[in-house]
Amino acid sequence: MKFIQYYLDCLSHASYLIGDESTGRAVVVDPQRDVSQYLDDAEELGFTIELVIETHFHADFVSGHLELAEATGATIVFSAVADTEFEFMGVADGERYSLGEVTLEFRHTPGHTPESLSVVVFEHADDTVPYGVLTGDALFIGDVGRPDLLSSVGVTREELADQLYDSLHTKLMTLPDATRVYPAHGAGSACGKNLSTERWSTIGEQKETNYALRAPDKPTFMELVTQGQPPAPGYFGYDAVVNRTAHELLDENKPPEPLTYQQVTAAMAAGAMLVDGRSPEGFAQGHLHGAINVGLDGRYAEFAGSILPTDVDIVLCTEPGQEMEAKNRLGRIGFDRVIGFVADPFATMVEHRDEVGQASRLTARAFGRRVDEVSGLQIVDVRNPGEADAGMIPAAVNIPVGRLPDRLAELDPAAPTVVYCAGGYRSSVAASLLRQRGFADVSDIVGGYNAWVESTQSAERSR
Repeated sequence: MKFIQYYLDCLSHASYLIGDESTGRAVVVDPQRDVSQYLDDAEELGFTIELVIETHFHADFVSGHLELAEATGATIVFSAVADTEFEFMGVADGERYSLGEVTLEFRHTPGHTPESLSVVVFEHADDTVPYGVLTGDALFIGDVGRPDLLSSVGVTREELADQLYDSLHTKLMTLPDATRVYPAHGAGSACGKNLSTERWSTIGEQKETNYALRAPDKPTFMELVTQGQPPAPGYFGYDAVVNRTAHELLDENKPPEPLTYQQVTAAMAAGAMLVDGRSPEGFAQGHLHGAINVGLDGRYAEFAGSILPTDVDIVLCTEPGQEMEAKNRLGRIGFDRVIGFVADPFATMVEHRDEVGQASRLTARAFGRRVDEVSGLQIVDVRNPGEADAGMIPAAVNIPVGRLPDRLAELDPAAPTVVYCAGGYRSSVAASLLRQRGFADVSDIVGGYNAWVESTQSAERSR
């Protein structure tokens, strides 16, 4: 058996290729939308990909089942209870599928979503201990799938939590302790609240260490997994719907079109959004008016999807040569309306200096002086609630960056405003969005809350 785990750090997403070396037959599980790596590896290994298996309708990315099926002729597989616009093979609970010596067993594990399933992998059909189990978003390392996402329209989080408890205890925890656990996501994903940085574990280890599995009874479990979840990014509901539709395919090799300054401004006047993928530092030094800063060095697609509408055209601004990467990363979450990029952005900004702005970024000390000198200062904490619960700057209001577009009415656009996060990435996103929405005086804190805490403690020690 050949077993390959692929991990996409920027979305904390794990996908898998499983092949039988005796027959050359293979499957891919939960693929990302740009699928060239699976095709390249299958060709190198001499495998034919015959199934594309989805553990559920993902909410945090658009999966590559349509792209892989088109490229290979593979059959798409979902749980038999799933409902899609395209043809797929629905598998029953307990059904087995042979690749030769390697055998897969499908187990329905609803709870994160109604159609969730897990894939038990046996190196040989008669093995008593499976090689591993691909749990999708039912069971993570250190956590379990959240039951409150919009992908489960019409089903309450309590109903799903009830189902999840049963799935975990009757379908997954009954596997031998030595069975390896391979989830679809890791730390950083908003699909849970306590995901580990480890890429795999075992059933036995999770029984001992996973807080949700250690709950003494179902009511306690349900309370644990329905409380304290991070805010779901705004695009999650959109992606959950896209993943069940017959949507257009992503051409990961097609570059976006270069646009002149005049074409960019015309597109923006017609409603397009300008997304600047440079670092917060580079953006602060100079950017075209109206641009929103979402740095490619961070969780670019996730935060772009959190603040951009799903139904607008997008113009990219990046460091030269990064346009394709930006386009494909947006494509991974289904944001396909990239109409082009700013050609030669630095020359464009030099030529149109009157249309270039700079962003105010404050050190923690400079922020302290601003608090003392400016009356009516509006301070916005754009971290998640769990982070804010551990401590906030006095007088700050907590609005997670992904909630900012819907909660702008809570803020005064005329008031001098300072935004902060944990380290400075999200605050640049949020501050640029506020400027784009007409806030006149916006700064963010370099180093964020952590820098403020360090500065405050240093000041206290020096007294």
